[in-house]
Amino acid sequence: MLLQVNQLQVTYRQIGRPPLRAVRGISFELNAGQSLGIVGESGCGKSSAAKAIIGLQTEFDGEIRFEGKSVHKMNRAERIQYRRSVQMVFQDAVGSLNPHMTVRQTLEEVLRVHRMVPAGQIPKRISELLELVSLPERVLAAYPREISGGQCQRVSFARCLALNPRVILADEPVSALDVSVQARILNLLRTLQKELNLAILLISHDLAVVRTICDRVCVMYKGQFVETGTTTAVLETPQNDYTKSLLAAVPDVNRSLDAGRGALRAS
Repeated sequence: MLLQVNQLQVTYRQIGRPPLRAVRGISFELNAGQSLGIVGESGCGKSSAAKAIIGLQTEFDGEIRFEGKSVHKMNRAERIQYRRSVQMVFQDAVGSLNPHMTVRQTLEEVLRVHRMVPAGQIPKRISELLELVSLPERVLAAYPREISGGQCQRVSFARCLALNPRVILADEPVSALDVSVQARILNLLRTLQKELNLAILLISHDLAVVRTICDRVCVMYKGQFVETGTTTAVLETPQNDYTKSLLAAVPDVNRSLDAGRGALRAS
Protein backbone atom coordinates (compact mmCIF):
# COMPACT_ATOMS: atom_id res chain seq x y z
CA MET A 1 0.00 0.00 0.00
CA LEU A 2 1.38 3.39 -0.97
CA LEU A 3 -0.31 5.70 1.56
CA GLN A 4 -2.15 4.65 4.71
CA VAL A 5 -3.86 6.98 7.17
CA ASN A 6 -4.96 5.36 10.43
CA GLN A 7 -7.15 7.11 13.00
CA LEU A 8 -5.84 10.57 12.10
CA GLN A 9 -6.83 13.27 14.58
CA VAL A 10 -6.00 16.98 14.34
CA THR A 11 -6.69 19.24 17.31
CA TYR A 12 -6.09 22.99 17.45
CA ARG A 13 -5.29 24.53 20.83
CA GLN A 14 -7.13 27.80 21.47
CA ILE A 15 -6.25 30.37 24.13
CA GLY A 16 -9.14 30.80 26.53
CA ARG A 17 -11.34 28.34 24.64
CA PRO A 18 -11.69 24.55 24.51
CA PRO A 19 -9.50 22.73 21.98
CA LEU A 20 -10.99 22.45 18.49
CA ARG A 21 -11.02 18.88 17.16
CA ALA A 22 -10.91 19.46 13.40
CA VAL A 23 -10.26 15.83 12.39
CA ARG A 24 -11.68 13.01 14.51
CA GLY A 25 -10.10 9.67 13.70
CA ILE A 26 -10.29 9.20 9.94
CA SER A 27 -8.69 6.25 8.14
CA PHE A 28 -8.14 5.41 4.47
CA GLU A 29 -5.72 3.73 2.07
CA LEU A 30 -4.47 4.83 -1.33
CA ASN A 31 -2.37 2.94 -3.85
CA ALA A 32 -0.53 3.93 -7.02
CA GLY A 33 -2.88 4.80 -9.86
CA GLN A 34 -5.89 5.13 -7.57
CA SER A 35 -7.94 8.26 -6.87
CA LEU A 36 -9.83 9.01 -3.68
CA GLY A 37 -12.09 11.97 -3.03
CA ILE A 38 -12.80 13.55 0.34
CA VAL A 39 -15.97 15.58 0.06
CA GLY A 40 -17.81 17.74 2.55
CA GLU A 41 -18.88 21.26 3.36
CA SER A 42 -16.45 24.02 4.30
CA GLY A 43 -15.02 23.64 7.79
CA CYS A 44 -15.55 19.88 8.04
CA GLY A 45 -11.81 19.16 8.40
CA LYS A 46 -10.80 18.23 4.84
CA SER A 47 -7.93 20.68 4.49
CA SER A 48 -6.69 20.04 8.05
CA ALA A 49 -6.34 16.36 7.17
CA ALA A 50 -4.45 17.20 3.97
CA LYS A 51 -2.06 19.53 5.79
CA ALA A 52 -1.26 16.80 8.31
CA ILE A 53 -0.53 14.33 5.51
CA ILE A 54 1.93 16.63 3.72
CA GLY A 55 3.59 17.89 6.90
CA LEU A 56 2.24 21.44 7.11
CA GLN A 57 0.38 20.41 10.28
CA THR A 58 2.96 18.66 12.42
CA GLU A 59 0.87 18.15 15.58
CA PHE A 60 -1.54 15.25 15.09
CA ASP A 61 -2.51 11.92 16.59
CA GLY A 62 -2.88 8.65 14.75
CA GLU A 63 -0.56 7.25 12.12
CA ILE A 64 0.41 8.14 8.57
CA ARG A 65 2.36 5.45 6.73
CA PHE A 66 4.07 5.73 3.35
CA GLU A 67 5.13 2.52 1.63
CA GLY A 68 4.64 0.75 4.95
CA LYS A 69 6.75 3.09 7.11
CA SER A 70 5.34 5.44 9.74
CA VAL A 71 6.06 9.11 9.00
CA HIS A 72 6.73 9.64 12.72
CA LYS A 73 9.55 7.07 12.60
CA MET A 74 11.27 8.35 9.46
CA ASN A 75 14.78 9.74 9.72
CA ARG A 76 15.66 13.09 8.13
CA ALA A 77 16.58 11.66 4.73
CA GLU A 78 13.42 9.53 4.60
CA ARG A 79 11.26 12.49 5.60
CA ILE A 80 12.75 14.64 2.82
CA GLN A 81 12.02 11.88 0.32
CA TYR A 82 8.48 11.54 1.68
CA ARG A 83 7.84 15.25 1.20
CA ARG A 84 9.08 14.97 -2.38
CA SER A 85 6.87 11.95 -2.99
CA VAL A 86 3.68 13.48 -1.56
CA GLN A 87 2.97 16.85 -3.14
CA MET A 88 0.05 19.27 -2.84
CA VAL A 89 -1.73 21.51 -5.34
CA PHE A 90 -3.52 24.34 -3.56
CA GLN A 91 -6.87 25.97 -4.27
CA ASP A 92 -5.41 29.45 -4.82
CA ALA A 93 -3.16 28.77 -7.79
CA VAL A 94 -2.02 32.38 -8.19
CA GLY A 95 -1.43 32.89 -4.46
CA SER A 96 0.57 29.66 -4.13
CA LEU A 97 3.20 30.96 -6.58
CA ASN A 98 5.85 33.52 -5.64
CA PRO A 99 4.68 36.79 -7.26
CA HIS A 100 8.29 37.99 -7.56
CA MET A 101 9.49 34.98 -9.55
CA THR A 102 8.86 34.14 -13.18
CA VAL A 103 7.59 30.70 -14.14
CA ARG A 104 11.12 29.77 -15.22
CA GLN A 105 12.57 30.87 -11.88
CA THR A 106 9.87 28.96 -9.98
CA LEU A 107 10.64 25.69 -11.76
CA GLU A 108 14.40 26.26 -11.70
CA GLU A 109 14.33 26.78 -7.94
CA VAL A 110 12.58 23.46 -7.28
CA LEU A 111 14.94 21.50 -9.51
CA ARG A 112 18.03 23.22 -8.13
CA VAL A 113 17.19 23.11 -4.41
CA HIS A 114 16.20 19.44 -4.53
CA ARG A 115 19.00 18.55 -6.97
CA MET A 116 16.59 16.65 -9.18
CA VAL A 117 18.82 16.90 -12.28
CA PRO A 118 22.35 18.18 -12.97
CA ALA A 119 22.48 21.96 -13.46
CA GLY A 120 23.16 21.63 -17.17
CA GLN A 121 19.98 19.58 -17.67
CA ILE A 122 17.61 22.01 -15.90
CA PRO A 123 16.47 23.82 -19.11
CA LYS A 124 15.68 20.48 -20.78
CA ARG A 125 13.75 19.26 -17.73
CA ILE A 126 11.75 22.50 -17.59
CA SER A 127 10.74 22.01 -21.22
CA GLU A 128 9.64 18.46 -20.41
CA LEU A 129 7.54 19.70 -17.48
CA LEU A 130 5.84 22.32 -19.63
CA GLU A 131 5.01 19.65 -22.19
CA LEU A 132 3.53 17.41 -19.46
CA VAL A 133 1.10 20.15 -18.39
CA SER A 134 0.51 21.50 -21.92
CA LEU A 135 1.96 24.97 -21.42
CA PRO A 136 3.79 26.94 -24.15
CA GLU A 137 7.42 27.96 -23.66
CA ARG A 138 6.46 31.64 -23.73
CA VAL A 139 4.99 31.46 -20.20
CA LEU A 140 8.49 30.93 -18.77
CA ALA A 141 9.20 34.67 -18.86
CA ALA A 142 5.87 35.59 -17.22
CA TYR A 143 5.06 36.35 -13.60
CA PRO A 144 1.93 34.74 -12.05
CA ARG A 145 -0.08 37.97 -12.40
CA GLU A 146 0.64 37.99 -16.15
CA ILE A 147 -0.95 34.62 -16.94
CA SER A 148 -4.43 33.18 -16.42
CA GLY A 149 -5.66 31.29 -13.37
CA GLY A 150 -5.77 28.08 -15.39
CA GLN A 151 -2.18 28.57 -16.54
CA CYS A 152 -1.10 29.26 -12.94
CA GLN A 153 -2.73 26.00 -11.88
CA ARG A 154 -0.81 24.18 -14.61
CA VAL A 155 2.40 25.78 -13.35
CA SER A 156 1.50 24.47 -9.87
CA PHE A 157 1.15 20.98 -11.29
CA ALA A 158 4.49 21.34 -13.12
CA ARG A 159 6.16 22.44 -9.88
CA CYS A 160 4.82 19.31 -8.15
CA LEU A 161 5.83 17.02 -11.01
CA ALA A 162 9.38 18.41 -10.91
CA LEU A 163 9.87 16.33 -7.75
CA ASN A 164 8.65 13.07 -9.33
CA PRO A 165 5.85 12.59 -6.78
CA ARG A 166 4.00 9.36 -6.13
CA VAL A 167 0.94 11.07 -4.60
CA ILE A 168 -0.69 14.40 -5.41
CA LEU A 169 -3.09 15.98 -2.92
CA ALA A 170 -5.32 18.38 -4.83
CA ASP A 171 -7.17 20.74 -2.47
CA GLU A 172 -10.09 22.30 -4.37
CA PRO A 173 -7.85 22.58 -7.46
CA VAL A 174 -10.51 24.00 -9.81
CA SER A 175 -12.97 25.84 -7.55
CA ALA A 176 -11.57 29.27 -8.45
CA LEU A 177 -11.68 28.61 -12.21
CA ASP A 178 -14.49 29.00 -14.73
CA VAL A 179 -16.24 25.90 -16.06
CA SER A 180 -14.34 25.53 -19.33
CA VAL A 181 -10.97 25.90 -17.59
CA GLN A 182 -12.09 23.45 -14.89
CA ALA A 183 -12.70 20.83 -17.55
CA ARG A 184 -9.21 21.27 -19.02
CA ILE A 185 -7.53 21.06 -15.60
CA LEU A 186 -9.50 17.93 -14.68
CA ASN A 187 -8.62 16.38 -18.01
CA LEU A 188 -4.97 17.21 -17.34
CA LEU A 189 -5.18 15.59 -13.89
CA ARG A 190 -6.66 12.38 -15.31
CA THR A 191 -4.02 12.27 -18.06
CA LEU A 192 -1.16 12.76 -15.61
CA GLN A 193 -2.57 10.07 -13.33
CA LYS A 194 -2.71 7.59 -16.20
CA GLU A 195 0.67 8.43 -17.74
CA LEU A 196 2.62 8.64 -14.46
CA ASN A 197 0.62 6.12 -12.38
CA LEU A 198 0.00 8.81 -9.76
CA ALA A 199 -2.17 8.34 -6.71
CA ILE A 200 -4.61 11.25 -6.39
CA LEU A 201 -6.23 12.48 -3.18
CA LEU A 202 -8.83 15.05 -4.22
CA ILE A 203 -10.40 17.35 -1.65
CA SER A 204 -13.52 19.10 -2.84
CA HIS A 205 -17.02 20.26 -2.05
CA ASP A 206 -17.96 19.88 -5.74
CA LEU A 207 -19.68 16.56 -6.34
CA ALA A 208 -19.32 16.84 -10.12
CA VAL A 209 -15.54 17.18 -9.81
CA VAL A 210 -15.32 14.23 -7.41
CA ARG A 211 -17.35 12.01 -9.69
CA THR A 212 -15.27 12.97 -12.72
CA ILE A 213 -11.93 12.12 -11.12
CA CYS A 214 -12.36 9.69 -8.23
CA ASP A 215 -12.71 5.91 -8.02
CA ARG A 216 -13.76 6.08 -4.37
CA VAL A 217 -15.11 8.78 -2.10
CA CYS A 218 -15.24 9.52 1.62
CA VAL A 219 -17.94 11.88 2.86
CA MET A 220 -16.71 14.01 5.76
CA TYR A 221 -18.86 15.71 8.38
CA LYS A 222 -17.63 17.45 11.53
CA GLY A 223 -14.19 15.87 11.27
CA GLN A 224 -15.36 12.30 10.65
CA PHE A 225 -16.07 10.07 7.68
CA VAL A 226 -19.77 9.30 7.70
CA GLU A 227 -19.85 7.29 4.48
CA THR A 228 -17.26 5.69 2.20
CA GLY A 229 -17.46 3.58 -0.92
CA THR A 230 -17.15 3.67 -4.67
CA THR A 231 -18.00 7.07 -6.07
CA THR A 232 -20.90 5.73 -8.08
CA ALA A 233 -22.44 3.91 -5.12
CA VAL A 234 -22.08 6.80 -2.67
CA LEU A 235 -23.37 9.49 -5.02
CA GLU A 236 -26.17 7.47 -6.63
CA THR A 237 -27.39 5.42 -3.65
CA PRO A 238 -26.25 7.24 -0.49
CA GLN A 239 -26.91 5.51 2.82
CA ASN A 240 -26.07 8.25 5.31
CA ASP A 241 -28.50 11.09 6.03
CA TYR A 242 -25.77 13.73 5.75
CA THR A 243 -24.71 12.41 2.35
CA LYS A 244 -28.33 12.56 1.24
CA SER A 245 -28.64 16.16 2.45
CA LEU A 246 -25.39 17.07 0.70
CA LEU A 247 -26.74 15.71 -2.57
CA ALA A 248 -30.12 17.33 -2.02
CA ALA A 249 -28.42 20.70 -1.58
CA VAL A 250 -27.22 20.48 -5.19
CA PRO A 251 -30.43 19.86 -7.16
CA ASP A 252 -28.76 20.22 -10.54
CA VAL A 253 -25.86 17.87 -9.76
CA ASN A 254 -26.78 15.36 -12.49
CA ARG A 255 -27.01 18.11 -15.08
CA SER A 256 -23.66 19.50 -13.88
CA LEU A 257 -22.06 16.06 -14.15
CA ASP A 258 -23.30 15.63 -17.70
CA ALA A 259 -22.04 19.10 -18.63
CA GLY A 260 -18.68 18.38 -17.03
CA ARG A 261 -18.28 15.10 -18.89
CA GLY A 262 -19.23 16.81 -22.15
CA ALA A 263 -16.66 19.55 -21.56
CA LEU A 264 -13.99 16.97 -20.79
CA ARG A 265 -14.71 15.11 -24.02
CA ALA A 266 -14.57 18.35 -25.97
CA SER A 267 -11.30 19.59 -24.40
